[in-house]
Amino acid sequence: MAFFTSGDFHYDEATQTCRCPAGNDMWRSGIDVKSHNQQYTRFCGYLKDCKACPLQQQCMRKQPIKTGRQVQFINNESRKKLSYVDKMKVKIDCPIGRRQYSKRLGSIEPVFGNITVNKGMNKLTLRGQT
Repeated sequence: MAFFTSGDFHYDEATQTCRCPAGNDMWRSGIDVKSHNQQYTRFCGYLKDCKACPLQQQCMRKQPIKTGRQVQFINNESRKKLSYVDKMKVKIDCPIGRRQYSKRLGSIEPVFGNITVNKGMNKLTLRGQT
């Protein structure tokens, strides 16, 4: 049995409305909900709609008791913010970044390779250093 994902829900960012796969309106339960360094807009299905829905088995894992199905979408502003990993990818992919990273491979990496393989030092500590 396949479950519905947030892509199956019809989200209109301009009007801040959402419809479930069965076509029922959902209510907005949160704006700028923060989770994993992202901001989301959260919607919930009405309990009366979810209890009588023919698609309930594909949409929910358990029978709805207190609330209907919940779904959240990443906000536009949050989508524009790049994570540190994405920023580093952009930095390394430019021509200057490639040149600098290739220098690192020739100067830094052999030192750590020598320490770990030949000298058997797998752990480095800074004990006693301020």
